[in-house]
Amino acid sequence: MSKSLKLNASNPKVWLLIGIGLAGAVVLVETRRRRRWKLPKEDFGAFVERFELLPIRQPDQTQTLSALSFAIKDIFDVKGYVTGFGNPHWKRTHSEAGKTAIVITALLSNGATCVGKTVMDEFSFGISGENKFYGTPINPYLTSSVPGGSSSGSAVAVAARLVDFAIGTDTTGCVRIPAAFCGILGFRPSHGVVSTIGVLPNAQSLDTVGWFARDASVLRHVGLVLLPTNLVELKRTRRIIFADDLFQLSKVPSQKTVYIIDKAIENLSGYQSPQHMNICQYIASNVPSLKGFHDKLTHQRNGVSMLKDLTLVMFSLQGYEFKTNHEEWFKSVKPRLGRAVSERVIAAMNSTHDHVKTLYKVRNEMRVAFQRLLKDDGILVIPTVPDDPLKRNTDKGFSSEFHDRAFALSSIASISGCCQVAIPLGCHKDCCASVSFISAHRADKFLLNTVLDMYTTIQEQVSVAYALPQPDTNGGIETSELLKEKGNAAFKGRLWNKAVDYYSEAINLNGKNATYFSNRAAAYLELGCFQEAEEDCNKAILHDKKNVKAYLRRGTAREQLLRYKEALKDFQHALVLEPQNKTASLAEKRLRKSWS
Repeated sequence: MSKSLKLNASNPKVWLLIGIGLAGAVVLVETRRRRRWKLPKEDFGAFVERFELLPIRQPDQTQTLSALSFAIKDIFDVKGYVTGFGNPHWKRTHSEAGKTAIVITALLSNGATCVGKTVMDEFSFGISGENKFYGTPINPYLTSSVPGGSSSGSAVAVAARLVDFAIGTDTTGCVRIPAAFCGILGFRPSHGVVSTIGVLPNAQSLDTVGWFARDASVLRHVGLVLLPTNLVELKRTRRIIFADDLFQLSKVPSQKTVYIIDKAIENLSGYQSPQHMNICQYIASNVPSLKGFHDKLTHQRNGVSMLKDLTLVMFSLQGYEFKTNHEEWFKSVKPRLGRAVSERVIAAMNSTHDHVKTLYKVRNEMRVAFQRLLKDDGILVIPTVPDDPLKRNTDKGFSSEFHDRAFALSSIASISGCCQVAIPLGCHKDCCASVSFISAHRADKFLLNTVLDMYTTIQEQVSVAYALPQPDTNGGIETSELLKEKGNAAFKGRLWNKAVDYYSEAINLNGKNATYFSNRAAAYLELGCFQEAEEDCNKAILHDKKNVKAYLRRGTAREQLLRYKEALKDFQHALVLEPQNKTASLAEKRLRKSWS
């Protein structure tokens, strides 16, 4: 249920706190709050409150998020609004915020427009995205399933294209899990690197401010605004490590994921050959306090089941800190709660100080162990979630087995403090497939750059790995994707005419695939057929306006046809979509120089 906000027309001015770099001196900047943001009629139940906060104009500053819109989880303070924490009793017993959260001000200061607050699981507990009081946002990717939580509304707003990006929080998987369920990108930064001033705490030792996007470039740009400027850009060499044992927890076949990643990095520079390891054995050998913990509280475990003990550490730490933060309010107000949330809150209120030192010791040992494993170039690859999400409108809830597997996967980054990004891999047997990359603590920019580098090729390979065979007129299984692969092989073999023939056959079977037209354009360029190449690129861009290769190839064709102004625009557009693209950068410089 979303609620329209009636603004006070007699007092249109709002003073917002902005931080210099997110953590230094502060200044007050005046902006204006305008009319309610006009969202599409169907907002998928994502919003609990709508409003518009305009960008804060900064003299002599490039606003990298200009023209982008975003939404925020109802856990962030905005001056003049009550932060609801997903529960009406909390909202009723608290006053309007006196200041705006630093991260929100940073986004406004970089040109973005905030359009409202989104639905969340009560008190940031839960992973279904359901809320007894405000309803459950509709998952645009799988409408019969829950969106995942606790940052459910933020994920849905992005997946439904209501905003360009959205902000949430991640404690035990609250950004990563809904990103996976909704088929979008979700980033949990390293613990402690993004300011949480003005954010209601769940458990400070685990809480992070995360964000969602559909586009890898937008995901990175948001990161560059929110991450500290002193986080160094790490070296480009990348070391991919598959956690083979964790793929046992996922219904998506591990060989599919390995194939996609292997093919994605095949033609990219700076990647070492992928490694494979048993991550549970590594944790068991390098986190000795975990053994002491489960010796006291559970039976001895081996292999993947050992991660259930890590999950228990995560929940024990969360419960202890949540009780410390909010026990007084719960005792005085005695609020009504949803069933699943009630169980979590009761468990937190009943937590004790026993083993607290051991909990923090496990967290510290995990941080050291993963810094040693990943160093400044490592990327651990794991499934984001075990399998398909819960169906909507069911009283069953997630099975205990699903909880065990989901939290086993999310506990690694939550306890170690590493950064993690969830990357969609399309659908597999009616469930969303998602893979996660984990990098060392404070390697956030390295990880975001890696995602930007790989994302396009990953999505290209997804269509191959998960394509279902379609019979041709002769009853065979020759598909458009297989024809495209044959075209690629011919292209690599410098058989340009044969490549054109294969791509043309693929287009005859599926005339709406941008990649087929773009690939045929590449073959036409090699043959010197520049007009044909330009026409194919036009069709590719018609079907996919973010196809970087199509802009590059059309720019090349137009340059060869001596239409330099149009060519320059194509290369510039490619740079907007992919700022680090060397081909586009060199071409733009070359054309500018030729004009000067």
